[in-house]
Amino acid sequence: MRNTVIFSTGSYVPESAVSNAELTHFPASSLKQIAEKTGILCRRIAPDEECTSDLAVRAAGRCLQKVDFPADRLQGIVLSTSSPDRMQPATATRVQHQLGATNAFALDINSVCSGSTFGICMVDALIKSGRFENILFIASEMYSKILYKRDFCTYPLFGDGAGAILFRAGNTNRGVHHSCLRTDGGGSDTICVPAGGTMLPFEKMNNPRMAHFKMRGTAVFEFAAEKGTEIILQLLKEAGVALDEIDWFISHQANMNIIETISSRLGVSKERFIINLDKYGNTASASVLVALDEAISANMVREGQLVVTSAFGGGLSWGANLIRV
Repeated sequence: MRNTVIFSTGSYVPESAVSNAELTHFPASSLKQIAEKTGILCRRIAPDEECTSDLAVRAAGRCLQKVDFPADRLQGIVLSTSSPDRMQPATATRVQHQLGATNAFALDINSVCSGSTFGICMVDALIKSGRFENILFIASEMYSKILYKRDFCTYPLFGDGAGAILFRAGNTNRGVHHSCLRTDGGGSDTICVPAGGTMLPFEKMNNPRMAHFKMRGTAVFEFAAEKGTEIILQLLKEAGVALDEIDWFISHQANMNIIETISSRLGVSKERFIINLDKYGNTASASVLVALDEAISANMVREGQLVVTSAFGGGLSWGANLIRV
């Protein structure tokens, strides 16, 4: 049986940690609401001189170093990001160059916060096709550069970070067992950066804030809680696996109340969910990969265990993966 096996993981978050109390450009009376409504206590913010690919290179480097895997042996690099270095070329191309992965193709995918689940499914398909023996999957985000600093509905929620997984082909029961991906393009305006593309070029903006990320918070919460639960149940039904067979759930780290709602609707203890959003905030598509790497590094998630990863985000999009680590 040819499977897509996790060979190594890595992650990187910037050194600068900004607590809720340090967001002094907001009224002090409102700061306690951040933790109450989201569970976020802190977020990491990258230096002004760095960009998304810098975080990706660091996470990828840690992933490869753990198993002493030379970058020039990589056959492919797939990078998930919704905060790219530039509109073009693909941010993955700079990552490939910085790593010295001279024999790897490099491409970006963008499914906003769902990018982790979409990317895992894509890499799984490429490896199971028989064309590739290894692919490095990275998710890297730097939302601090695309947020409006005085928007209390978005700025306190997000942080910067990157995660990476080195996938290899293996004849084993370990690996990616099943994936489910969904999209509802009717909600494409719910989470977006309005300007900067061909729909609204920068020179046609009538308000500079159109170049910043925006979302309709209440609608997003309802969507995430509903679809985040449904996609896990669909995944397990299609895979023929029961909820009690899953050792760990790693949901997109967007909001503690969303995770608690999903946990409650599934009838699964929150103790079986890996959670780190209190430390990092919402790192968009990187959140699942950062949480997975930390859980494996801490020996919480161990070889042979069954893990469900799930995410939801702009598009609207949502997905889930069943993986035996």
